[in-house]
Amino acid sequence: MSSNKRKLIAGNWKMNGSLAFNEALVTGIHEGLARAIPQCDVAVCPPAPYLQQVRSLLEQGGAVELGAQDLSMHDSGAYTGEVSAAMLRDFAVRYVIVGHSERRSYHGETDTHVAIKVQKALAAGLTPIVCVGETLAQREAGLTEVAVKQQLAAVIHLNGHCISEIVVAYEPVWAIGTGRTASPEQAQEVHAVLRAQLRAASERADRIRILYGGSMNAANAAALLAQPDIDGGLIGGASLKVPDFLSIIAAAG
Repeated sequence: MSSNKRKLIAGNWKMNGSLAFNEALVTGIHEGLARAIPQCDVAVCPPAPYLQQVRSLLEQGGAVELGAQDLSMHDSGAYTGEVSAAMLRDFAVRYVIVGHSERRSYHGETDTHVAIKVQKALAAGLTPIVCVGETLAQREAGLTEVAVKQQLAAVIHLNGHCISEIVVAYEPVWAIGTGRTASPEQAQEVHAVLRAQLRAASERADRIRILYGGSMNAANAAALLAQPDIDGGLIGGASLKVPDFLSIIAAAG
């Protein structure tokens, strides 16, 4: 990791939250960051209906960026339930999660779908957080490297030189929401593979942040973030608890 690259801690709230919960959570995060100014970049990704509320709450503090959890492959039209990149931009969204394993698994998103969504995000000036990761069956079959490289290759192929504008998140599927976590050494091994793949694709690859996204929490964050190619975290459950999220942010500083 280059010395001038700030780590990124992004909270993925998934399908959690309410008007009251969101206000308490963001207020708590702001109060914590006011006492200890973060030395990393911080973002929260609420469900789409709450983007405007969370945007307004974030504007009161200023240290946290707004992210979304998904976007459409389409610019506009008869796509009921979809949210376009331009719509997200209207709400001052900075980051958007693309290709999360839950989208791939539950909604049938393919590597091609993910690559197109990345393209739409970049065209709208959004920073996509592109998720890649292997299943437990793939890891046990020794196919981890093949799986993650194939997923990232589709994004690189379609987006070419723009690849330097993305964030990558390695999220071993077997470690998401399960309480299981890749060891720092296991995570670093895959991050190094992804880093090499990005370097082969872009002269500016060293500016690309690669986050770890498999059950990072207050207890394991420091050890994971100490690895040379781990540039932050995509945080699930721990991002819904103010003390835990602040602890991870502190570990990234």
